[in-house]
Amino acid sequence: MSFRTVLSDPMLRMLVTAIALAALLPATGDARGVAQAVANAAIFVLFLLNGMRIARGDIVAGVANWRFLLPLILWVFGAMAVIGLALSSLASAWLAPSVALGFLYLGVLPSTVQSATSYSSLAGGNVALSVVAAALLNILGVFVTVPVFLALGGSGSGDVGIDAFVKIMLLLVLPFAIGQLLQSRTVAFTNSHKGKIVWVDRFVISAAIYVAFSGAVEQGIWTRVDALDWLGIAGLVATFLFVANIGAWLTGKALGLARPDRISFLFAGAQKSAAVGAPLATILFPADQAGFIVVALLLYHLFQLVVAAPIASRLAASSHLRDGGDCAAPTTRS
Repeated sequence: MSFRTVLSDPMLRMLVTAIALAALLPATGDARGVAQAVANAAIFVLFLLNGMRIARGDIVAGVANWRFLLPLILWVFGAMAVIGLALSSLASAWLAPSVALGFLYLGVLPSTVQSATSYSSLAGGNVALSVVAAALLNILGVFVTVPVFLALGGSGSGDVGIDAFVKIMLLLVLPFAIGQLLQSRTVAFTNSHKGKIVWVDRFVISAAIYVAFSGAVEQGIWTRVDALDWLGIAGLVATFLFVANIGAWLTGKALGLARPDRISFLFAGAQKSAAVGAPLATILFPADQAGFIVVALLLYHLFQLVVAAPIASRLAASSHLRDGGDCAAPTTRS
């Protein structure tokens, strides 16, 4: 995949725009409160729509497939969290504490729904299983991400207390529950406006990134994180992504999954969700910390776009190898 192709991704362009806007016109003082209120309202709408569009039947079907789902949960919220903790400890030797903490935060996040299912489809994976698995991981992420983060010592300087818990319940859990209750009445609406709903997703992520980076800019992120630091962060993120892909692929093989299911496990297990991570960061952490903490997440999002398409293309090209045959772990091509 060329760099021009990556930049053509609408979500990536919106993220770059949000960061540039925060760098040039950061929301500070009273403006920050207004921007945060807008972002919170958008987060509420996003999770309301998520509740409306994730079918209850799909959730039940996914929960029933424990042979696939349980190992995937343990991989995403267990193994990936431990890898994030290790990289966070390594990074703390030279990076700002909040930036280093971002690797642990990245590790405990769920998978991204849209990219995981799209690349699974391109590679010949089990698309239905990918949709259900990624959706369930995102639902679980609302409840699991913060406890795992705290259990691994990730409180840092973030405001992870009763106030954050209340915000999570009001901005994430409550709207999702309302959406589930309204689902039978709104299914026609969500099905007929899928394209517009995708843009809602993008706006919410961008708004959260703008608020987070505004605080980071105000705290001098461009001077506190120099060029060598950015290079080191990029190297650690690339390492994380490499381990995530190889580990998920080999875990699927060890489980004896059929090839389509193994492909679904790969993309659900290696992707990380900015749609959950960016809004949640603005809820959990003070504005002057959130922007530093999502640095690793934003780079991971970029890198996973770069490598996922070549991996999917290679897997599709080797589709004659079925049901976990002796194929090499996916790698990128130059």
